[in-house]
Amino acid sequence: MTKLEPILLFALRNHASAGRVALASLLLIVVFGLELGGQQKSGLSGAGPVVQGTPDDPLRDPRETHLRHVKQLTFGGQNAEAYFSYDGRRLIFQTTREPYKCDQIFIMNADGSDQHLVSTGQGKTTCSYFYPDGKHILYSSTHLTSPECPPRPNYSQGYVWGVYSAFKIFYATDSGKIVNQLTKGPGYNAEATLSADGKKIVFTSSRDGDLEIYTMNPDGSEVRRLTHRLGYDGGPFFSPDGRWIVYRAHYPTAADEVARYKSLLAKDLVEPMQMDLYVMRADGSEQHQTTGLGGASFAPFFFPGSQRIIFASNYQHPGTSEFELYAVNRDGSKLERISFTGGFNAFPQFSPDGRRLVFASNRNARQPHEINIFLADWEN
Repeated sequence: MTKLEPILLFALRNHASAGRVALASLLLIVVFGLELGGQQKSGLSGAGPVVQGTPDDPLRDPRETHLRHVKQLTFGGQNAEAYFSYDGRRLIFQTTREPYKCDQIFIMNADGSDQHLVSTGQGKTTCSYFYPDGKHILYSSTHLTSPECPPRPNYSQGYVWGVYSAFKIFYATDSGKIVNQLTKGPGYNAEATLSADGKKIVFTSSRDGDLEIYTMNPDGSEVRRLTHRLGYDGGPFFSPDGRWIVYRAHYPTAADEVARYKSLLAKDLVEPMQMDLYVMRADGSEQHQTTGLGGASFAPFFFPGSQRIIFASNYQHPGTSEFELYAVNRDGSKLERISFTGGFNAFPQFSPDGRRLVFASNRNARQPHEINIFLADWEN
């Protein structure tokens, strides 16, 4: 399950009219293998937002004061979740592009050159990350169950997406050879990332009957559950100092919401309607909510100092796919908007030295449904 998927399923929720639902359903588009429905304010159903940049920085809105020298690294298809190697020289990312019908894992140099496949080319993949040695990677894939893309969810049950039990986490070389299968138990296993020292993997799994966050050693041993609250906990990242984990979550509370959540999860489905950011200690203690903005906040990543978090949210346009980048302190204070282009901006990650920011955006998109990877210098 891509970390993108939970954020793009809101727009029809508030349409009571069956006629409007049927009309909006016709607008379903595929983004990373996901049907996205609703009112497309972001331009995802057409070309991307036009950036009124400057001659020397045409892809940066002048209000984006923290960004400089914005460069587009991919051109066409749906590209997202690009993460730096530990030396900052390469990026690993997931992409849907010809000839593949759903996400596969690619690696490229940090300047966008030498883009090449490193997953099997079969099944559906998501959530890739480098190991510190730069020679190995991890990612999740469904290819052991079937070489075909998984079937799309049945939308007669509402806006749902599949948390496919076929997703398992794999350890592979950076040339694409699978060395080991790290998760072999039941349930969905994905959304895995590594700590800065490479000593722990944090990931999301439904192995115990709910979508919870776990840690394990780099070889898949010593699995430890960190969250225990009913609801979806996912998209976790360690802080650079290794002391904290930031993640996104939604917890149903009303009886009907709880019943629906459990019913869908029993079918390997989830229907997230809103999300907030949470932070906890690396051992699972001191769990606390960081944002309460409304709408969906997701894709959090720590600043180099481990005190501040950058993330994506549609809280200013709830129920739409119009997401911008924001920053907030770990305690939830000092919210600041980072991007201003409109459309979809998400999956930010700082380079290991903190000097660059990589993110996904549909700015400058030339075709419908197109999302690309961008790299910018970061200005404090």
